Amino acid sequence: MNVVRRLVAVAYFVEVGLLLLVVPWTDFLQRNYFVQGWPVVRDIVANGFVKGAISGLGLLNLWAGLGEIAILFGVRTPDDHAP
Repeated sequence: MNVVRRLVAVAYFVEVGLLLLVVPWTDFLQRNYFVQGWPVVRDIVANGFVKGAISGLGLLNLWAGLGEIAILFGVRTPDDHAP
């Protein structure tokens, strides 16, 4: 059961990471209700620093997913199997 939980965590981290990495640089954020309705939000979303910060969070999520994969498929030592 622990393996299934780790695989779900990997899928979650990778999916969210890729989404946060790519979406800020597309026009998807420019075409939503809040951006079109409030000019202040439009300025914040269009800021390159904000886009970079969101992409940085995406990279952290991808890193967490890869860390979970490394734990899941990592090399085990003889101490791991001790009773």
